[in-house]
Amino acid sequence: MAHHAAYATARARRAKSARKPALGALPEWNLNDLYPGIDSRELKRDLEQADADCTAFEQAFKGKLAAMAAGDGAGKALAEAVKRYEAIEDRLGRLYSYASLLYAGNSTDPVRAKFYGDVQERITAASLHLLFFTLELNRIDDAALDAAMADPALGHYRPWIDDVRKEKPYQLEDRVEELFHEKSITGYSAWNRQYDELVAGLRFKIGGKELAIEQTLNLLQDTDGKKRKAAAEALAKTFKANLRPFTLITNTLAKDKEISDRWRGFKDVADARHLSNRVEREVVDALVEAVRAAYPKLSHRYYALKAKWFGKKKLPHWDRNAPLPKVAQRTIPWSDARATVLTAYGAFSPKMAEVADAFFEKRWIDAPVRPGKQPGAFSHPTVPSAHPYVLLNYQGKPRDVMTLAHELGHGVHQVLAAPNGPLMAPTPLTLAETASVFGEMLTFRKLLANTTDKKQRKAMLAAKVEDMINTVVRQIAFYSFERKVHLERRSGELTADKICELWMSVQSESLGPAIELREGYETFWTYIPHFIHSPFYVYAYAFGDCLVNSLYAVYEKSASGFAERYLEMLAAGGTKHHAELLAPFGLDARDPKFWDGGLSVIANLITELETLDKEN
Repeated sequence: MAHHAAYATARARRAKSARKPALGALPEWNLNDLYPGIDSRELKRDLEQADADCTAFEQAFKGKLAAMAAGDGAGKALAEAVKRYEAIEDRLGRLYSYASLLYAGNSTDPVRAKFYGDVQERITAASLHLLFFTLELNRIDDAALDAAMADPALGHYRPWIDDVRKEKPYQLEDRVEELFHEKSITGYSAWNRQYDELVAGLRFKIGGKELAIEQTLNLLQDTDGKKRKAAAEALAKTFKANLRPFTLITNTLAKDKEISDRWRGFKDVADARHLSNRVEREVVDALVEAVRAAYPKLSHRYYALKAKWFGKKKLPHWDRNAPLPKVAQRTIPWSDARATVLTAYGAFSPKMAEVADAFFEKRWIDAPVRPGKQPGAFSHPTVPSAHPYVLLNYQGKPRDVMTLAHELGHGVHQVLAAPNGPLMAPTPLTLAETASVFGEMLTFRKLLANTTDKKQRKAMLAAKVEDMINTVVRQIAFYSFERKVHLERRSGELTADKICELWMSVQSESLGPAIELREGYETFWTYIPHFIHSPFYVYAYAFGDCLVNSLYAVYEKSASGFAERYLEMLAAGGTKHHAELLAPFGLDARDPKFWDGGLSVIANLITELETLDKEN
């Protein structure tokens, strides 16, 4: 089952303000494709069916897999068990998806919050009966399991079985696994929910008005410098007032993870994430090293250029994502955003545009800003028997069009991978960002090609560079921050001051001397949800962005057939390792030079900006 947090979008997406009439009618999603309502007959039936199926599955197979693998027709018998397991996962995933999407739509509504909590508890209790299955599969002798996979019925599931076997060294005895599973509801899941409700309930006072976090973060991109400063100060004030609960949540979750890692035998704080991402530690280390080495030629260089545009030596932190001075700010109606993205997708591949169009036609998108709605944006895959849903907070900024392109990239990927089924459709995070970032790049290139005005062109290039810095440099700084927090936590609880100090050290290193980190910025770690929901998730964004930059360079040079190969890669879902997926494009993420190639794309865009500067 995919957690919506795991598919949440990149960028610590800049949040957005109240709906403006100029945007046109914004779509709200129709969740009836999952269930007609929280009291519906269908939902109650599925909850009861899930309970019954899980119990029956345990009775049918617990303690019997080794004998099945040794008997005649082992492949068919085991395949039948996997098929039943997969069908149960689909039903559980549908229930969880519905509850979490409803909750994301308004996490301050007590009715939805209770429903979400109750469904989580029911699913955790039911799926307790399934825990034995992968543990027992891993106890089957490798030779016996390989022999059984010679039967095509079980061989079909080889990618999933191979993935399950990778978990083998970190698995615990059944009773301990059951305890970990059942206690998650009152453990990390409860702290995750506490964090979500804390953030959704925060209010920031600006000019006599009390704003939610989305609207306040959005002001950091306002054309008025006074509003940007006021927003930054309001954020700092409210974050500071809530440092105690944020610090407690962070300490508790870091300790919870340390306990889990210690029991399972993970050596490094991020090894569990690398395993679930199906990526080797040395590949991630090479990425981090390459990005950190590139800070001076990327972020440091760009922000020095931006400070010059503002007539300053240094920019205060609230001007980091400010729009360029003297460039008219456009408000882009929803219909234009839709047309822009679909045209860009269609020029690359009509099939890609066709899949994306269904999201608009069938109300799979929730676009307006609403009180209590989850900040940011995501594409939730739900389950293969249904379809993905996209959440946005659309406010008509050019960046919002990029967010739409990004999330639809995820959505297209999820639709194309769905035929692999519930067990093999999900993609590791490192590759999950590929389609989203590629979709963004297609849209950006389309918009840039249609822009002849030099000022607008410069503003677009600057926005793209900022997005890439936010995706690559900033996310690797986030990863470095998380490593420091989790490593320090091993020696005892961290004070709020200590966490703030660690945050400032990675921020000043990554942003460089042209950004002045004023008082209050030390608390800005508090609102990054990935630290809470998905520890060490953040490097996946940098991985995806650098990978897409390299992929796009291949696309620009390729004569034909690239789009077909690209869609095949997306359709593979979780059935292939990153090395296998990239081989048809002549790319290898294990080669340290691979990352330099992706980073040079960003450096070249900064050079283009410097050239535009000289021409003016």
